[in-house]
Amino acid sequence: MKTGTEHEYSLNGPGFVPLPESDRILAEVSGRWDGEIPLGRSIICKELQKTVLEFAPDHPSVRLSELESSVHNGIAEFYRRFQDRYILLGLGMHPTLSLDQTRVWDHDEGEYYDAYDRLFSIRQHGWLNIQALQVNLEYQSWAELVEMHNTLRCLIPFLIAVSAASPFVEGNTPGPVDNRLLYYRENQAQVPAICNGIVPEPIGSVGEYRERLSGIYAELEARGAAVLCEEWVASPGVIVRFSRPCVEIKVPDEQECVRSDIAFCAFVRALLRSRHLTLEDDRNALLEMTEKAIHTGTPGLRDELENLYKHAEKSATREERRYLPLIRRRIDKGSLGQILIERFRDTGDLQGIMQDLAVCLRENQPYEEQQKG
Repeated sequence: MKTGTEHEYSLNGPGFVPLPESDRILAEVSGRWDGEIPLGRSIICKELQKTVLEFAPDHPSVRLSELESSVHNGIAEFYRRFQDRYILLGLGMHPTLSLDQTRVWDHDEGEYYDAYDRLFSIRQHGWLNIQALQVNLEYQSWAELVEMHNTLRCLIPFLIAVSAASPFVEGNTPGPVDNRLLYYRENQAQVPAICNGIVPEPIGSVGEYRERLSGIYAELEARGAAVLCEEWVASPGVIVRFSRPCVEIKVPDEQECVRSDIAFCAFVRALLRSRHLTLEDDRNALLEMTEKAIHTGTPGLRDELENLYKHAEKSATREERRYLPLIRRRIDKGSLGQILIERFRDTGDLQGIMQDLAVCLRENQPYEEQQKG
């Protein structure tokens, strides 16, 4: 299955102070701000908040190791060019950022951001302090698109549980291990159909999905925001991108390193290949499990996750099996967010945690392995 990924990392100075300087970086690399800009064997581009830079592989691939190598090469090239001027950091939210430390992108595409701000007031964490891993899975037919969408919607709580990695908000631990999704699901509450509580309804056909988009477009047009009537405006946990073409998973937090991101991809792809999954599809039940995953990570869903892992192992390719043990550890020991909360409660040393996480990203080493070293 051809796969593409998008990885969002925060830009920091000494002491992990967020730096809203993505435009400076892009201009220094290429002399321009817009579009997809090559950096090493990866592509970089802007995000809404200038404290975040997106990295992506230079092309989708069936081989996960190729995606991993491409993105990590871009990170290595970033550090070669910028040395110690910037520190990149993963996680689903910047651990200490306050809203006055970031800036909204103020160059091209301002019409989109102005419309979003008028409708939803984007100066909030759900817009300016979120970092996601987005996974794009190519479909070959309309039937495959429908099947993939409907399977992935049923997997949303479990995918959240293993990837929850945003336990800190402005230097504090409010309690949930996935604060990003708490903010994200409310950031467009004025038009509920856009996010739809993260878990979308199943679809019976491509036409049904297009009808849903048309309903969102009609409401945006009624609010004078026709400029936002594009397929990417939909933002539940799973959406369809006809222009690519792919089904896009939007639920996972950005992890601490590229290898951990690719392990997540391996888990998802192996599950989609399994023909023996029995999944809950009632939306109310899925919403209840999603809430559990956001707040606690893996503990409340461990039995189901262990069963899913067995299915993934059986259907995984040889390459995918090399990545799956990391998911096994996250099921057993807790998601990254859970692990970090425990360390913070023991030490209170958030700076030390961020320093270790930055090393994980730079060296492409999962947190557990970095701590053993």
